[in-house]
Amino acid sequence: MQTLKLPSGQAMPVLGMGTWQMGESTRNRQREIAALRHGLELGLSLIDTAEMYGEGGAETVIAEAIGKRRSEVFLVSKVYPHNASKQGTIAACERSLKRLNTDYLDLYLLHWRGSVPLMETLTAFQMLQQAGKIRAYGVSNFDVKDMEEVSQLKGGSSIATNQVLYNLTRRGIEWNLLPWCRQHDLPIMAYSPIEQGRLLNDETLTAMAQARGVTTAQIAIAWLLHQEGVIVIPKASRIEHVEQNYAALELKLSPEELATLEAAFPPPTKPVPLEML
Repeated sequence: MQTLKLPSGQAMPVLGMGTWQMGESTRNRQREIAALRHGLELGLSLIDTAEMYGEGGAETVIAEAIGKRRSEVFLVSKVYPHNASKQGTIAACERSLKRLNTDYLDLYLLHWRGSVPLMETLTAFQMLQQAGKIRAYGVSNFDVKDMEEVSQLKGGSSIATNQVLYNLTRRGIEWNLLPWCRQHDLPIMAYSPIEQGRLLNDETLTAMAQARGVTTAQIAIAWLLHQEGVIVIPKASRIEHVEQNYAALELKLSPEELATLEAAFPPPTKPVPLEML
Protein backbone atom coordinates (compact mmCIF):
# COMPACT_ATOMS: atom_id res chain seq x y z
CA MET A 1 0.00 0.00 0.00
CA GLN A 2 1.39 3.37 -1.03
CA THR A 3 1.50 5.89 1.80
CA LEU A 4 1.86 9.63 2.33
CA LYS A 5 3.91 11.04 5.17
CA LEU A 6 2.07 13.28 7.60
CA PRO A 7 3.78 16.25 9.29
CA SER A 8 3.84 14.08 12.45
CA GLY A 9 6.03 11.59 10.59
CA GLN A 10 3.29 8.95 10.42
CA ALA A 11 2.80 7.04 7.19
CA MET A 12 -0.83 7.22 6.09
CA PRO A 13 -2.23 4.90 3.38
CA VAL A 14 -3.42 6.69 0.23
CA LEU A 15 -6.59 4.56 0.02
CA GLY A 16 -8.86 3.69 2.90
CA MET A 17 -12.40 2.84 3.89
CA GLY A 18 -15.05 5.40 4.75
CA THR A 19 -17.93 4.64 7.12
CA TRP A 20 -20.45 7.45 6.63
CA GLN A 21 -24.06 6.19 7.08
CA MET A 22 -22.77 2.97 8.63
CA GLY A 23 -23.95 1.85 12.05
CA GLU A 24 -27.40 3.33 11.47
CA SER A 25 -29.31 0.07 11.02
CA THR A 26 -29.02 -3.21 12.91
CA ARG A 27 -30.21 -4.92 9.72
CA ASN A 28 -27.02 -3.88 7.90
CA ARG A 29 -24.59 -4.32 10.77
CA GLN A 30 -23.19 -7.75 9.92
CA ARG A 31 -22.79 -6.81 6.24
CA GLU A 32 -20.88 -3.67 7.23
CA ILE A 33 -18.65 -5.58 9.65
CA ALA A 34 -17.92 -8.20 6.98
CA ALA A 35 -17.01 -5.48 4.44
CA LEU A 36 -14.57 -3.80 6.82
CA ARG A 37 -12.99 -7.11 7.77
CA HIS A 38 -12.59 -8.00 4.10
CA GLY A 39 -10.92 -4.66 3.49
CA LEU A 40 -8.45 -5.32 6.30
CA GLU A 41 -7.65 -8.70 4.77
CA LEU A 42 -6.89 -6.98 1.47
CA GLY A 43 -4.62 -4.45 3.18
CA LEU A 44 -6.95 -1.45 3.40
CA SER A 45 -5.78 -0.49 6.87
CA LEU A 46 -7.02 3.13 6.88
CA ILE A 47 -10.52 3.46 8.35
CA ASP A 48 -12.23 6.84 8.58
CA THR A 49 -15.18 7.57 10.86
CA ALA A 50 -16.73 10.26 13.09
CA GLU A 51 -18.86 10.56 16.17
CA MET A 52 -21.55 11.96 13.84
CA TYR A 53 -21.79 8.75 11.77
CA GLY A 54 -24.76 6.89 13.16
CA GLU A 55 -24.32 9.02 16.30
CA GLY A 56 -21.45 6.74 17.30
CA GLY A 57 -22.92 3.65 15.64
CA ALA A 58 -20.25 3.51 12.95
CA GLU A 59 -17.55 3.51 15.62
CA THR A 60 -19.08 0.46 17.31
CA VAL A 61 -19.27 -1.35 13.94
CA ILE A 62 -15.58 -0.62 13.39
CA ALA A 63 -14.67 -1.89 16.86
CA GLU A 64 -16.36 -5.21 16.15
CA ALA A 65 -14.77 -5.44 12.70
CA ILE A 66 -11.26 -4.73 13.97
CA GLY A 67 -11.38 -7.05 16.96
CA LYS A 68 -7.81 -7.78 18.03
CA ARG A 69 -6.24 -6.27 14.88
CA ARG A 70 -6.05 -2.70 16.23
CA SER A 71 -2.29 -2.46 15.68
CA GLU A 72 -2.79 -3.04 11.94
CA VAL A 73 -5.26 -0.17 11.53
CA PHE A 74 -4.77 3.55 10.90
CA LEU A 75 -7.87 4.85 12.65
CA VAL A 76 -9.37 8.30 12.05
CA SER A 77 -12.33 9.88 13.83
CA LYS A 78 -13.82 13.37 14.10
CA VAL A 79 -15.35 15.60 16.74
CA TYR A 80 -18.60 17.52 16.18
CA PRO A 81 -18.11 21.33 16.05
CA HIS A 82 -20.57 21.79 18.94
CA ASN A 83 -18.43 19.45 21.05
CA ALA A 84 -15.15 21.14 20.09
CA SER A 85 -14.53 23.24 23.20
CA LYS A 86 -11.46 22.39 25.25
CA GLN A 87 -13.23 20.07 27.67
CA GLY A 88 -15.86 19.04 25.12
CA THR A 89 -13.24 17.78 22.67
CA ILE A 90 -11.51 15.73 25.35
CA ALA A 91 -14.83 14.23 26.48
CA ALA A 92 -15.89 13.49 22.88
CA CYS A 93 -12.59 11.79 22.19
CA GLU A 94 -12.96 9.61 25.28
CA ARG A 95 -16.43 8.55 24.11
CA SER A 96 -15.10 7.70 20.64
CA LEU A 97 -12.23 5.70 22.14
CA LYS A 98 -14.69 3.73 24.26
CA ARG A 99 -16.97 2.98 21.30
CA LEU A 100 -13.98 2.01 19.15
CA ASN A 101 -12.61 -0.17 21.97
CA THR A 102 -9.16 1.36 21.70
CA ASP A 103 -6.95 3.58 23.83
CA TYR A 104 -5.72 5.82 21.00
CA LEU A 105 -6.63 7.29 17.61
CA ASP A 106 -4.06 7.63 14.86
CA LEU A 107 -5.72 10.85 13.72
CA TYR A 108 -8.46 13.05 15.22
CA LEU A 109 -10.16 15.78 13.20
CA LEU A 110 -12.46 18.75 13.80
CA HIS A 111 -15.37 17.76 11.52
CA TRP A 112 -16.09 21.29 10.34
CA ARG A 113 -15.68 24.75 11.74
CA GLY A 114 -18.29 25.90 14.23
CA SER A 115 -18.66 28.69 16.77
CA VAL A 116 -16.05 27.40 19.25
CA PRO A 117 -12.75 29.33 18.97
CA LEU A 118 -10.20 27.26 17.08
CA MET A 119 -7.63 27.83 19.81
CA GLU A 120 -9.80 25.85 22.26
CA THR A 121 -9.97 22.87 19.94
CA LEU A 122 -6.25 23.00 19.21
CA THR A 123 -5.47 23.15 22.93
CA ALA A 124 -7.58 20.04 23.49
CA PHE A 125 -5.94 18.26 20.55
CA GLN A 126 -2.50 18.99 22.01
CA MET A 127 -3.56 17.77 25.45
CA LEU A 128 -4.94 14.56 23.94
CA GLN A 129 -1.74 14.08 21.97
CA GLN A 130 0.43 14.59 25.02
CA ALA A 131 -1.70 12.07 26.93
CA GLY A 132 -1.22 9.50 24.15
CA LYS A 133 -4.93 9.45 23.28
CA ILE A 134 -4.30 10.67 19.72
CA ARG A 135 -1.18 10.46 17.60
CA ALA A 136 -1.99 13.33 15.25
CA TYR A 137 -4.75 15.85 14.67
CA GLY A 138 -6.23 17.81 11.81
CA VAL A 139 -9.30 19.47 10.36
CA SER A 140 -12.09 18.77 7.90
CA ASN A 141 -14.05 21.05 5.55
CA PHE A 142 -11.63 23.97 6.02
CA ASP A 143 -11.18 26.45 3.16
CA VAL A 144 -7.99 28.42 2.51
CA LYS A 145 -8.86 31.31 4.85
CA ASP A 146 -9.62 28.82 7.63
CA MET A 147 -6.33 27.02 7.00
CA GLU A 148 -4.38 30.27 7.03
CA GLU A 149 -6.00 31.28 10.30
CA VAL A 150 -5.60 27.98 12.12
CA SER A 151 -2.01 27.51 10.96
CA GLN A 152 -1.02 30.72 12.76
CA LEU A 153 -2.34 29.54 16.12
CA LYS A 154 -0.33 27.65 18.72
CA GLY A 155 -0.34 24.03 17.62
CA GLY A 156 -1.63 24.94 14.18
CA SER A 157 1.64 24.05 12.50
CA SER A 158 1.12 20.44 13.60
CA ILE A 159 -2.17 19.99 11.72
CA ALA A 160 -1.73 16.76 9.77
CA THR A 161 -4.45 16.91 7.10
CA ASN A 162 -7.59 18.60 5.82
CA GLN A 163 -10.44 16.26 4.85
CA VAL A 164 -12.63 17.79 2.15
CA LEU A 165 -15.09 16.99 -0.62
CA TYR A 166 -13.07 16.28 -3.76
CA ASN A 167 -13.94 14.30 -6.87
CA LEU A 168 -14.22 14.77 -10.63
CA THR A 169 -17.32 16.97 -10.31
CA ARG A 170 -16.05 18.89 -7.25
CA ARG A 171 -12.70 20.28 -8.31
CA GLY A 172 -13.02 23.71 -6.70
CA ILE A 173 -10.21 23.03 -4.22
CA GLU A 174 -7.75 22.93 -7.13
CA TRP A 175 -7.97 26.72 -7.49
CA ASN A 176 -6.31 27.61 -4.18
CA LEU A 177 -6.88 25.13 -1.33
CA LEU A 178 -5.07 22.16 -2.86
CA PRO A 179 -2.06 24.29 -3.93
CA TRP A 180 -1.93 25.81 -0.41
CA CYS A 181 -1.94 22.37 1.19
CA ARG A 182 0.75 21.11 -1.18
CA GLN A 183 2.88 24.14 -0.44
CA HIS A 184 2.63 23.29 3.26
CA ASP A 185 3.17 19.52 2.74
CA LEU A 186 -0.33 18.86 4.03
CA PRO A 187 -2.16 15.86 2.54
CA ILE A 188 -5.80 16.19 1.51
CA MET A 189 -8.26 13.45 2.45
CA ALA A 190 -10.86 13.26 -0.34
CA TYR A 191 -14.31 12.16 0.77
CA SER A 192 -17.23 11.18 -1.52
CA PRO A 193 -14.94 10.22 -4.43
CA ILE A 194 -17.88 8.98 -6.49
CA GLU A 195 -20.21 11.83 -5.46
CA GLN A 196 -22.47 9.55 -3.38
CA GLY A 197 -22.98 7.33 -6.44
CA ARG A 198 -23.99 10.10 -8.82
CA LEU A 199 -20.83 9.63 -10.90
CA LEU A 200 -21.64 6.00 -11.59
CA ASN A 201 -23.93 6.80 -14.53
CA ASP A 202 -21.74 9.41 -16.16
CA GLU A 203 -21.36 8.69 -19.90
CA THR A 204 -17.64 9.53 -20.11
CA LEU A 205 -16.76 7.41 -17.09
CA THR A 206 -18.99 4.57 -18.23
CA ALA A 207 -17.44 4.46 -21.68
CA MET A 208 -13.93 4.56 -20.26
CA ALA A 209 -14.73 1.87 -17.71
CA GLN A 210 -16.21 -0.43 -20.35
CA ALA A 211 -13.16 0.02 -22.57
CA ARG A 212 -10.87 -0.92 -19.66
CA GLY A 213 -13.05 -3.69 -18.28
CA VAL A 214 -13.42 -1.98 -14.91
CA THR A 215 -16.17 -0.10 -13.06
CA THR A 216 -16.99 3.61 -13.25
CA ALA A 217 -16.23 3.89 -9.53
CA GLN A 218 -12.74 2.52 -10.11
CA ILE A 219 -12.07 5.15 -12.79
CA ALA A 220 -13.23 7.94 -10.46
CA ILE A 221 -11.12 6.65 -7.58
CA ALA A 222 -8.08 6.05 -9.80
CA TRP A 223 -8.28 9.65 -11.03
CA LEU A 224 -8.06 10.88 -7.44
CA LEU A 225 -5.16 8.53 -6.73
CA HIS A 226 -3.33 10.17 -9.63
CA GLN A 227 -3.50 13.54 -7.82
CA GLU A 228 -0.45 14.54 -5.80
CA GLY A 229 -0.86 14.58 -2.02
CA VAL A 230 -4.37 13.11 -1.99
CA ILE A 231 -5.74 10.30 0.21
CA VAL A 232 -9.03 8.71 -0.89
CA ILE A 233 -11.66 7.27 1.48
CA PRO A 234 -14.55 5.70 -0.46
CA LYS A 235 -17.39 4.18 1.53
CA ALA A 236 -16.91 0.51 2.39
CA SER A 237 -20.26 -0.99 3.38
CA ARG A 238 -20.31 -3.96 0.96
CA ILE A 239 -17.65 -6.57 0.21
CA GLU A 240 -17.99 -6.12 -3.57
CA HIS A 241 -17.46 -2.37 -3.27
CA VAL A 242 -14.41 -2.88 -1.06
CA GLU A 243 -12.90 -5.20 -3.65
CA GLN A 244 -13.56 -2.71 -6.45
CA ASN A 245 -12.09 0.15 -4.42
CA TYR A 246 -8.98 -1.87 -3.66
CA ALA A 247 -8.53 -2.79 -7.33
CA ALA A 248 -8.45 0.93 -8.19
CA LEU A 249 -4.97 1.02 -6.65
CA GLU A 250 -3.62 -0.90 -9.63
CA LEU A 251 -5.56 1.07 -12.25
CA LYS A 252 -3.14 3.41 -14.00
CA LEU A 253 -4.88 5.88 -16.28
CA SER A 254 -3.12 6.75 -19.52
CA PRO A 255 -2.29 10.36 -20.50
CA GLU A 256 -5.08 10.11 -23.09
CA GLU A 257 -7.60 8.94 -20.49
CA LEU A 258 -6.56 11.69 -18.09
CA ALA A 259 -6.96 14.25 -20.90
CA THR A 260 -10.44 12.90 -21.66
CA LEU A 261 -11.44 13.27 -18.03
CA GLU A 262 -9.92 16.76 -17.93
CA ALA A 263 -12.12 17.78 -20.87
CA ALA A 264 -15.26 16.17 -19.45
CA PHE A 265 -14.70 17.51 -15.93
CA PRO A 266 -12.77 20.77 -16.35
CA PRO A 267 -10.90 22.32 -13.40
CA PRO A 268 -12.12 25.64 -11.96
CA THR A 269 -11.36 28.87 -13.81
CA LYS A 270 -12.09 31.09 -10.78
CA PRO A 271 -12.31 30.77 -7.01
CA VAL A 272 -15.04 28.41 -5.81
CA PRO A 273 -16.40 28.41 -2.23
CA LEU A 274 -15.56 25.17 -0.46
CA GLU A 275 -18.30 22.62 -1.07
CA MET A 276 -19.55 20.16 1.54
CA LEU A 277 -21.89 17.18 1.65
